[in-house]
Amino acid sequence: MSRRAASYDESDVRVRPGKGTRPRTKTRPSHDDAEQAMVVSVDRGRWGVVLDGDPERRVVAMRARELGRTPIVVGDDVSVVGDLSGKPDSLARIVRVADRRTVLRRTADDSDPYERIVVANADQLLIVTAMADPPPRTGFVERALAAAYVGGLSPILCLTKSDLADPAEFTAAFADLELPVICAGRDDPLDEILETLSGHITAFIGHSGVGKSTLVNRLVPDAYRATGVVSGVGKGRHTSTQSVALPLPGDSIPRGWVVDTPGIRSFGLAHVGPDDIVAAFGDLRDAIDQCPRGCTHLGPPADPECRLDQLEGHSYRRAMAVRGLLVAVSGESDPTEGQQPHEQQIHE
Repeated sequence: MSRRAASYDESDVRVRPGKGTRPRTKTRPSHDDAEQAMVVSVDRGRWGVVLDGDPERRVVAMRARELGRTPIVVGDDVSVVGDLSGKPDSLARIVRVADRRTVLRRTADDSDPYERIVVANADQLLIVTAMADPPPRTGFVERALAAAYVGGLSPILCLTKSDLADPAEFTAAFADLELPVICAGRDDPLDEILETLSGHITAFIGHSGVGKSTLVNRLVPDAYRATGVVSGVGKGRHTSTQSVALPLPGDSIPRGWVVDTPGIRSFGLAHVGPDDIVAAFGDLRDAIDQCPRGCTHLGPPADPECRLDQLEGHSYRRAMAVRGLLVAVSGESDPTEGQQPHEQQIHE
């Protein structure tokens, strides 16, 4: 028998359990017991981390809910809690991401507003370039240099296949930037490069096919990074698909780390401005502070009052080298000028 609406009172109201009106607390655990770790790999929502820089203490972690969609990349310093045993099927949680000391970024092209973080907290950038097969691309090196200077990394030019062509002419273009150059072909000893990498976190970048992963396999025999042949059109086949940090052999902690990154065919710099590049050089930073507003530092006729032109001696030579870098990455010059056919369209 149905009841009339007027016959209901408060005793007939049912409250669903767990749906109270008390607001959720904003208090979050402090995680004072969290251990410090470095991210060494990323794979589909799971991060490989090593505790206290010790490669033997590797655990798999997920991102804690309170971090939301905070990006976490290889090289990040993080705080982890939970199961830190590293046993199979164990899973820790990343609860904090520390401020980054350096960041290597790139965009897909110079008009793409989306920045891709290649690696965090690396202090060196090893730009791997082959002297032949495929031939070297000055434009790529210049763009990688700009990204390194802006991101706070110290760039190093590493030449592979140097037995196939004399590197002197190619490296002369970067002489006034005081860019360190290392030869690391198949037959070259590794003593110099190992000394350079020891105690540092070094990101490796380069076009596919230049021998980057082959070099990584020589430096870290347990890496077994995939290698491939160069296609007939002068472009390498992409053989590494994920960035990964690998420890250099040795017993000391902290030891050196190399971050092998996927081979790339473009290095967009939509996030980089001329002031950012020039300011990376201490002896030029004060000069551009006196430049007129809007100065691009490209020199006459575009910037007749640029203060870089008033420098002298070593600072002037460096300023002109940096200006050449600015011209190369600004698109002001013909991108195919002085290049071979394979070097055209470096933003492909």
